[in-house]
Amino acid sequence: MTTDEILYKLAARCSVSEQCLSDIESKLAKYDLTDEERTRILRHLTEEKYIDDRRYAEAFVRDKYRFNKWGRIKIAQGLRMKGIDNNTISEAMHCIDEEEYLAILRNLIKAKRKSTHGASEYEINGKLMRFATSRGFEFASIRKCINVDDNVDDDYWG
Repeated sequence: MTTDEILYKLAARCSVSEQCLSDIESKLAKYDLTDEERTRILRHLTEEKYIDDRRYAEAFVRDKYRFNKWGRIKIAQGLRMKGIDNNTISEAMHCIDEEEYLAILRNLIKAKRKSTHGASEYEINGKLMRFATSRGFEFASIRKCINVDDNVDDDYWG
């Protein structure tokens, strides 16, 4: 393939779905291109706004918490693995609606509670905490969503 054909192919890919710089760089690695050609393609895709890491991060955040039901911690880790910088990640996290986020977590916990068994409410809540933590939700959000008896003191939560 020529350099222009590769450029058009990658531009079409970026037009269909959001791509980050590292995704496109890994696609470019498959082609036998010089460093100058790679740089020219990446510069063109960036200047023409086919690639925008900020836009990608915002889309990633929205999709992962709404559709995959991931928490902030897991989402941030996913973005770091894509090579997105921490400032961009922080800005993208602001697009999370707190009420919707907590509603998703409550529904996850409610569904998991039905299939979770334990000798006591304490044990069940511990299992629910581990489950929610594994989905990337932070402790404060989990605590808001797990129904804990009023007679349990704060030592219960550590």
